[in-house]
Amino acid sequence: MYILAAVRSSRNNRWPLYRTVLWSVGVLFAVIAVAGPLANLAHTDFIAHMLSHLLLGMLAPLLMVLAAPMTLLLKTLSIPLARRLTRMLRSWPSRILTHPIIASLLNIGGLWLLYTTNLYSLMHENTLLYLIVHFHIFVVGYLFTVSIIYIDPMPHRFSFLYRSIVLIISLAGHGVLSKIIFAHPPTGVPWEQAKLGGMLMYYGGDAVDMMIIFILCLHWFRATRPRTGLTMS
Repeated sequence: MYILAAVRSSRNNRWPLYRTVLWSVGVLFAVIAVAGPLANLAHTDFIAHMLSHLLLGMLAPLLMVLAAPMTLLLKTLSIPLARRLTRMLRSWPSRILTHPIIASLLNIGGLWLLYTTNLYSLMHENTLLYLIVHFHIFVVGYLFTVSIIYIDPMPHRFSFLYRSIVLIISLAGHGVLSKIIFAHPPTGVPWEQAKLGGMLMYYGGDAVDMMIIFILCLHWFRATRPRTGLTMS
């Protein structure tokens, strides 16, 4: 659907090819995380599970946010439908879900619940619970990324300083959790796998977070740098 929308949009104003590539790679990473050899191995191997978590909850959402899907959708829809979508994006549920603090709590809080309770072992015994957990990881990862870096139009905007503070606290929560996994493995996870999985979560998460930090700082710099153009009186 994204590719079809990009083709349709390009008839009037060419849609950047790199955004289509970002979306496609993001979808590919999300699919790899939940289907195929990696997903099958993740049922019994915590390291594979953590790699799929990084792909599904962090890297795929970041790539898909950078693809600006809402901007493409607004360009493709008819004017009446685009207005309806705009009203939905301005609604109070959207305001709540894309609030940096709420999105951060849903994202990091969900991970703490998963790895510090019996939820991790239970989801491997129940298919529906397994699907719900992975759907949650992807959606809240996307919402968190959207709440921190503004690529698409955001009716409810927060300052760069506010988002930076929330991001720093979230990174701390993610880092502390990875160390807890290292020291106190989730139920049913061998210590050696928990050790390597915790390290993968810590350093792999940092790699994705560095991309988010770079983009946020770049936007901040562009928004606040002084203009050098000369004016004629």
